[in-house]
Amino acid sequence: MTAPTGRRERKKAATRQKIADTALRLFLERGYDAVGIRDVAAEADVAVTTLFAHFASKEALVFEQDRDFERRLVEAVTSRASSEPLIPLLRHEIHALVRHCAADRTAPVWRMIEATPALREYEESMRLRHAESLATALAAALPQSALACRTIARFAIDAYALAREAADPDAAVDEIFRMIEAAWAVTG
Repeated sequence: MTAPTGRRERKKAATRQKIADTALRLFLERGYDAVGIRDVAAEADVAVTTLFAHFASKEALVFEQDRDFERRLVEAVTSRASSEPLIPLLRHEIHALVRHCAADRTAPVWRMIEATPALREYEESMRLRHAESLATALAAALPQSALACRTIARFAIDAYALAREAADPDAAVDEIFRMIEAAWAVTG
């Protein structure tokens, strides 16, 4: 996550992180469905309105780095030099995302997500949103068709989900991105 610079921004970021950490701890201790928004707000010592100022839903508390991951994917496209190849940049960002999500410390979180239909649905909608944001950035930056950009974006985002579940996530990202690179070469 990008470090906030001003005092107010730092305080807001600290409050957001405190809420997210508290929510995750409670969800893992008691179970996602057994914990309500009011429980999280009380434990984090914030008002429910403050919680909702930082998180749009209970599900968003689990995926608190969602916007940062989306921003990084879009910036991989928008901040690259025109001579810089695109697919390796996307591979790098997907590798970072997969490493974060496949780390041993996140295993309990992913077990909770897999066991909770609302969280699985939220994650799927989050991935679709990431793919649309990435496709929009690709279409704005490249001469390929909107369909080609949407397809490659969807493949890149799905690579994350497929690799996260693989026995060797890094090798899976590399294998998937070899296919993506071949598909991208056809669009050029």
